[in-house]
Amino acid sequence: MRVHICAVGRLRTGPERALFDDYLTRFDRTGRAHGLGPATLHEVEDKKGGGMAAEALLLDRVIPQGAVLVVLDERGKLLSSPDFADTMAGWRDAGRSDLALVIGGADGIAPELRARADFALSFGRMVWPHMLVRVMLSEQLYRAASILAGSPYHRV
Repeated sequence: MRVHICAVGRLRTGPERALFDDYLTRFDRTGRAHGLGPATLHEVEDKKGGGMAAEALLLDRVIPQGAVLVVLDERGKLLSSPDFADTMAGWRDAGRSDLALVIGGADGIAPELRARADFALSFGRMVWPHMLVRVMLSEQLYRAASILAGSPYHRV
C-alpha cells in the first residue's frame, strides 16, 4: 500500500526535515517487505490566501483517486501505536492500494474535506505545528511498520 503524506506548506531544510526524511527512509526500508510503502510527500501551498477552502482544493488534487483518506485532526480518534499499525494492516489487507494522510495548514482542514475522510486521526487534544506533525507522523509510520515486522523498536 503506497502512503501519501499530503500537507499544506513547505518543509524547509532544518532539524524537522532531517528527522522527517530519516523516519520516512526507515519506513520505506521496513515497510516494503510487509506491503507498506513507498511513502511520498505531496506539499501544497495557497499563495493567494484563500484559507482552508483553497487549501482543500489543492490537497484534493494530490490525493490519489480511491485512496483511504485519513485526516490528522485534534478531534479525531486517539490510537495506540499498535492499534495504528493494525489499522494500516487492515486497509492493506483489504486491498487498498493507496493511503493518503492529510495534514492541514494553520487553520486546520476544511470541514468539507474532513467530512469526506474515511478516518480522522488525532495525536492528542493539543494542536501541534503542522511541521512537527509531519515528524510525528513519519515516526509513527516507521513504528507501525516495525510493529508489523516484529521488530523490537516498539516496546510494550
